[in-house]
Amino acid sequence: MAFRRSGVRAPYPPLDVGGKLLHKLAAHGQQHLLQFWDELDRDGQESLAAQIDRLDLALVDRLFQQGDVGDDVQAILERAGSPPAVRLEDARQPQGKRAAEAARQAGRQALAAGEVAAVIAAGGQGTRLGFRQPKAMFPVGPVSQNTLLQILIEKVLATGRRYGVRVPAAVMTSPATDEPTTRFLAEHNRFGLPEDDLLLFCQGTMPAVDAPTGKVLLAAKDRIALSPDGHGSLLAAIARSGVLDELERRGIRTLYYFQVDNLLVRFGAAEFVGHHRLAGSELTTQVIAKASPLERVGNVVEVDGRLRVIEYSEFKDLPPETAERRAPDGSLVIWAGSIAVHLMEVAFLKRMAARADALPFHRAHKKVPYISDEGRLVEPREPNALKFERFIFDLMPSARNAMVVEIDRRQGFAPLKNAPGEPADTPEQVREQMMAEHRRWLQAAGAEVADGVKVEISPLFALDAEEAAGKIAPGTRVTRDTYFR
Repeated sequence: MAFRRSGVRAPYPPLDVGGKLLHKLAAHGQQHLLQFWDELDRDGQESLAAQIDRLDLALVDRLFQQGDVGDDVQAILERAGSPPAVRLEDARQPQGKRAAEAARQAGRQALAAGEVAAVIAAGGQGTRLGFRQPKAMFPVGPVSQNTLLQILIEKVLATGRRYGVRVPAAVMTSPATDEPTTRFLAEHNRFGLPEDDLLLFCQGTMPAVDAPTGKVLLAAKDRIALSPDGHGSLLAAIARSGVLDELERRGIRTLYYFQVDNLLVRFGAAEFVGHHRLAGSELTTQVIAKASPLERVGNVVEVDGRLRVIEYSEFKDLPPETAERRAPDGSLVIWAGSIAVHLMEVAFLKRMAARADALPFHRAHKKVPYISDEGRLVEPREPNALKFERFIFDLMPSARNAMVVEIDRRQGFAPLKNAPGEPADTPEQVREQMMAEHRRWLQAAGAEVADGVKVEISPLFALDAEEAAGKIAPGTRVTRDTYFR
């Protein structure tokens, strides 16, 4: 093959693709990935060759060939029941109150022993927000304009200060967010978190393929169309990076996993940790009671004695009678909405990481821009490609004593997903939820907050209403926008 750049032949020969690389592609019918080889400079050729070398084409073939055949969701839901759960209503009964207090004590002991670490999934871009940087860097504080990542890291730091221990934060990036996130954290001195307590690791990727043919798509003439392989990538990535071993070496037993776009996540909630520990659970997940049968959240159910999550995309097209199935007391059977907050035991993750089949891949039909055979960038208007992703909640069926703990959505779930003006999960709505929560804390402390005033409480000032009450004098009047820090 001859190398060309602006019609001028390069003074050096092209890389040899006639051997191992071409053989690998031909074995799987993917030779088209080299169709623009002659137009690339040496750097482009080396980059593309490295990308191809990393591809597991046998896996791609298998995932494409298996088609959409999978679990019969309708049949599963006919057998599904409500998961074993700690419900909010339980705490209103004397026995529930005693159980909650026992859980808080057990959780405080685990936290004070330094046995709990944070895992923050921060691999997403801010594309849906109209933000050209990693979503973690989106300025969301209603008064402070602090970013999602700063607020969440300050929750980790404040939890460590509360219990007099150092709490590590493991942050999972993606190839697209790794470098800017690493630089951002360095520029801001990790928001006060000691360098040894911030552990960064990067999730893997999978190629997107043409939906009709299974051909791997090119995002550019020298670049394969790759995308993060789902939050389930955590399992392989945290083990491969050595972070899981490092956490175990430091005496960490339990990982408190959450996603970077949930502004109200209550990291270090002692009662949640305690319920997990007292149940001897290997995986405990927080849930909310669904506002409606078809609310756009994952559905946590029990099937054949095991917990699992039915994704909304699998659930939404089912007959209404399935989604609206009721218990004898009139409550929804499939009531538990997943919010992607999990407690997972380190020993469990190490055991599962040793299993190649621990997490299945899911197929998603998406719009993926690609380079046509004529060398033009095509922006499809309809889904044209298949992406392959793993989900961390697919560990549930393998976990011993898996269970769920219900929380009040107002106090622990404010996902930032969509651009301003969209119907739900927008910056405006998330900020309003945060201010409403902090206003409740201030009022519970005996403070008066004037109508229309913006209030924001830094995690370093208070992590909850009880801590805020110890720092706010009764009768305090808040008459202007205020950031408590």
